[in-house]
Amino acid sequence: MSELDGASSTPLWLDDPARPAARPPLIGDTTADLAVVGGGFTGLWTALLALDEEPHRSVVLLEAGRIGAAATGRNGGFCAASLTHGVGNGMARWPDEMPLLHRLGLENLDAIAQAVDELGIDCDFERTGELDVAVADWQLQGLREDAEALRRLGEQPELLGPEETRARVSSPTYRGGLFDGRGVAMVHPARLAWGLAAAVEERGASLHEGTRVTGVRDAGDRVELATPHGTVRARQAVLGTNVFPSPVRRHRAFVVPVWDHLIATEPLSAQQRSSLGWEGREGVGDAGNQFHYYRLTADDRLVFGGYDALYYFRSDLSPRRERRPETERMLYRHLVETFPALEGVRIGHTWGGAIDTSTRFSASWHRACGGKVASVLGYTGLGVGATRFGAQVSLDLLAGRDNERTGLAMVRRKPVPWPPEPVRWAGIQLTRRSIARADAHEGRRDVWLRTLDRLGLGFDS
Repeated sequence: MSELDGASSTPLWLDDPARPAARPPLIGDTTADLAVVGGGFTGLWTALLALDEEPHRSVVLLEAGRIGAAATGRNGGFCAASLTHGVGNGMARWPDEMPLLHRLGLENLDAIAQAVDELGIDCDFERTGELDVAVADWQLQGLREDAEALRRLGEQPELLGPEETRARVSSPTYRGGLFDGRGVAMVHPARLAWGLAAAVEERGASLHEGTRVTGVRDAGDRVELATPHGTVRARQAVLGTNVFPSPVRRHRAFVVPVWDHLIATEPLSAQQRSSLGWEGREGVGDAGNQFHYYRLTADDRLVFGGYDALYYFRSDLSPRRERRPETERMLYRHLVETFPALEGVRIGHTWGGAIDTSTRFSASWHRACGGKVASVLGYTGLGVGATRFGAQVSLDLLAGRDNERTGLAMVRRKPVPWPPEPVRWAGIQLTRRSIARADAHEGRRDVWLRTLDRLGLGFDS
């Protein structure tokens, strides 16, 4: 009998009695000052921030499925300050702007913590920080480089030796670590989304689930958003579709869906929990190209994911991709290799979800319909925190604001779009194989990866 037998296919965060009942779909035509497409973090933060700016603004939010049920409710629950997919990626792409990007990211995380507190959202928000661990000697240099970059930005990260790392979290696989105490929080992501949705409704917004937007059209001083059973005519709109095909076709080439999988144990026994140490409850990620991330929940389950990032031909998003037994078994093997004392622990939940991946691994902003529509997408796995910043910049762009956010090169310039099929599929598969070879050969990058590095492209698992 396998430890995965009987595991629920419902993502852990969504398998919660606190999940609200579905809201009704839009039936008939309506008007609004602002239409928001997408009921994930991007859309919810957009609606909340818009109503904080203008309490009397009429806002309609349209979600094709259930609020928080896609990437928002399927991630590991890491809420990071980074807007650039880590300090290394940011330094490589926007070195001159990194002090500003770093400050804005920390301010954004502080604002999320403040909103959770002021709105009274019960989402297990813990400002724990994150421990990056080396599980091979070649990964130590990358940790040293990240530590130095953080110091140049005014941080005081702790670079740890093997024993110091294992004193924080007890695993025989650790060769060293880097602890950043300010830049990451742990959160129950679905409860955060549900709390934001309730706050938006309390401010007067209309939320509609089961309402797919099939098209967006410029209609003079308004935009028209078509749905199966009605049309929304709005002065402005923000699109937060992320991994799902945008109703503005030309925006679709800027992201591809990469599938990520996670497993979650049953609540650990007192003995199992004690074997891990882990008194700081920080999030943990290892420093390989193919990497794991893992954390403890409020009821002491271990959530363990990552490593096997998968792209399917023609950007397949069908629900059949949500379970992949070979990846689930691999994650279990890696969990037990990391924590041998958990050999035999039962898995309660296993699930997958798609991440909107950009060629620069971070968000980009796009306009349509004469500037009345703003779109943000491409968070590449760090959207739990960065979506609030993405929403704020989208509202800035619609308002025509010239400020430190809209002046960023990250905002003004678009990433390289993904190529069409079959070149897209072939390039991603070649990159995945090269990344696996690099991990197996002390991080040495082959000609293909070095070429992508020079072009500022690549694929981050």
